[in-house]
Amino acid sequence: MLVDTQDLPESKAEGPSAPPAHSHLRVRADLHEEYSSDEIAKMTEMYEGTLSNIEEGEIVKSKVLRVTDTAVILDVGFKSEGAVPIDEFKDAHSLKEGDEVEVFLEHLEDQEGAVVLSKKKADFMRVWERIREAHERDEAVSGTLVKKIKGGVVVDLMGVDAFLPGSQIALRRVPNIDELLGQSFEFKIIKLNKRRRNIVVSRRVLLEAERKTKRDVLMKELEVGQVRKGIVKNITDFGAFIDLGGVDGLLHITDMSYGRVSHPSELVHIGRELEVKVLDIDWERERISLGLKQLQAYPWKDVAAKYPVGTRVQGKVVSITNYGAFVELEPGIEGLVHISEMSWTRNVRHPSKIVSIGETIEAVVLKVDEAEEKISLGMKQTEEDPWMALPQKYPVGTRIKGKVRNLTSFGAFVEIEPGIDGLIHISDMSWTKRVQHPSEVVKKGDEVDVLILNVDAENKRISLGLKQAQEDPWLRIGETYPVGTELRGRVLRLMDKGVVVDLGHDIEGFVPMSQLGIPDLQNPADAVKEGQAAELKVLEVDPIHHRIVLAATGWPKENGAQEPAKEEQPG
Repeated sequence: MLVDTQDLPESKAEGPSAPPAHSHLRVRADLHEEYSSDEIAKMTEMYEGTLSNIEEGEIVKSKVLRVTDTAVILDVGFKSEGAVPIDEFKDAHSLKEGDEVEVFLEHLEDQEGAVVLSKKKADFMRVWERIREAHERDEAVSGTLVKKIKGGVVVDLMGVDAFLPGSQIALRRVPNIDELLGQSFEFKIIKLNKRRRNIVVSRRVLLEAERKTKRDVLMKELEVGQVRKGIVKNITDFGAFIDLGGVDGLLHITDMSYGRVSHPSELVHIGRELEVKVLDIDWERERISLGLKQLQAYPWKDVAAKYPVGTRVQGKVVSITNYGAFVELEPGIEGLVHISEMSWTRNVRHPSKIVSIGETIEAVVLKVDEAEEKISLGMKQTEEDPWMALPQKYPVGTRIKGKVRNLTSFGAFVEIEPGIDGLIHISDMSWTKRVQHPSEVVKKGDEVDVLILNVDAENKRISLGLKQAQEDPWLRIGETYPVGTELRGRVLRLMDKGVVVDLGHDIEGFVPMSQLGIPDLQNPADAVKEGQAAELKVLEVDPIHHRIVLAATGWPKENGAQEPAKEEQPG
């Protein structure tokens, strides 16, 4: 409750309160001993005469005697002074002795014989009739926002306090009520209770009525395509609300500028007047869409002529994604540097490794699509493509050193100069050994001698040979293992048509199924195991196709291994 909740009498018609009977008895008893009955009667008549103009439940005039830290002491023309708490006066410290003040007389005497007065109740009664009449006539009244309290604001309404709920302050939630304190507005009285001295007011009711009136006018005037002036009323992360004169429209962030806008506050400020274009109207949902950029020249018009393919341009990096960087060439015109167009030689994992937001870069226009509002840019094109010079720099057959940077299942990548890698395919790693994985031959970080086998500048590929950097041993293998040579080997792999055996020195030979010396054998795995020793004889040496064909002449036992069954000779 905003004021003292002690009840007020509805009117003077309810009857004034007579002075307490006990006070008269006490006076008469005290005087009886000193005065005669006639004298006492005359004195009583004189005493009661002084009270003829002072009655409980009325507003009386009083004079200020003094002002203390807690109260204002008043003289109401009675036998004792009255005190009113200082917080009931809005300007207590400006009072001086002799000033006349109207107060409400609650009691002529309390238990201590003091007069009980109230300034708040006097103020309330003075304006109550005016407030009641305004309420009955549905009239607006003027008030000032005084202080913020729980649930709303205290409003000074003709000198008395009224309550303005937070939901009734404005059409939308007010973010900072403190900014409104001290301001005066028109209010509609929506609730009265004299006994509780409760007055509830609303500003929103008036604003809604005003908005409806203006909305009705705007509904007749407003059309899509119009250009109108408005005041920025509120700013959010997604746009700004513009007051068009009673009805708000939304200026979305995407319709503020053809350029990139991080937040609406970069372009608009609360209270600023703007010219906007009406883009869409939905009266049922009370939504009006507005545009600011639509009043500006369309920046993508004739952009292909302004930025022809091959043009070198400068721009600021405004956004970075996983696939590239967007570069602003001018407000509203952005181009994309794809990650693949950032470096000729570097394997760029993320654009942020090359550029940063806000950085000014040089690029070359690669493609322009006015209809889709897209420009493709290239950074690497500002420099000469080093791959174009590689065929002359590294002719086929050139022997070079390089470091193994990475291994894959099909080969090893070797860096031959910063940013330039070549591939040693798994088939070019050994002359004599069938390599299953590159890790059998090289390791990451190894420095190796390789031979340039091919340079494909257009597709950015260099083929390297590891085995080609060494002499081909097959030129001497025919001399080392002539036909008929008996030797010993070990089973390396089982094949469908035979087995591959390791002859040592990274040389492999092949024993066909028919030369295994095991009758009626359908599958080598039925009789032979990997790692098993074998006695062999050279049947053929083919240095051109890098083959040695062998025949198994025996399967010696090792570590308890069973000798393969031999074909029985007829008896």
